[in-house]
Amino acid sequence: MWYPPTETAPASEPVSVDDAKRHLRVFHDDDNEYIKSVISTARDHVEKYCGARWSEVDLTANCDDWRDLAFLPFTPVTALTSIAYIDAEGAPATVDPSVYEFRADARSVALKPGKTWPAKQNSSRITVTINAGTEDAPPAVKHAILLRVEDLYEHRGSEEDGKWSSFDSLLSNYRFY
Repeated sequence: MWYPPTETAPASEPVSVDDAKRHLRVFHDDDNEYIKSVISTARDHVEKYCGARWSEVDLTANCDDWRDLAFLPFTPVTALTSIAYIDAEGAPATVDPSVYEFRADARSVALKPGKTWPAKQNSSRITVTINAGTEDAPPAVKHAILLRVEDLYEHRGSEEDGKWSSFDSLLSNYRFY
């Protein structure tokens, strides 16, 4: 079983403040900080909606068993930094990369032939550190973020949001569940 990850803040957003201002037809700088925060909120919404990271981040997540590594619940995964665990004697340890193979396209970690996972302390968790996200989100995802930015910027209060929209249509092919 996987537990919710901790992650670093993305170094950049898939949509710039200038892109958002053009979309919003805002020609002043008074709302730049607000628009920046709305972009971050919109990206976060789109990432949760799609089950994918659309900006580059470092993630640290815990799972219960070595079998959980057969499917990493994050996409896209660009690199596996480390796999840490508590060994049978209770000491922190890291799995040697010669033991496993990271398969980015399959979002999995597999044992290399003839290797075995090390013994870990009962009930301890395995900690996986990865790089996830993409440097350049697909155009439909960027446009969906802009639509969400527009909704949040123009309607700063709560609104009913119960029907299929352009936002849903743009992201329907990018959901990873």
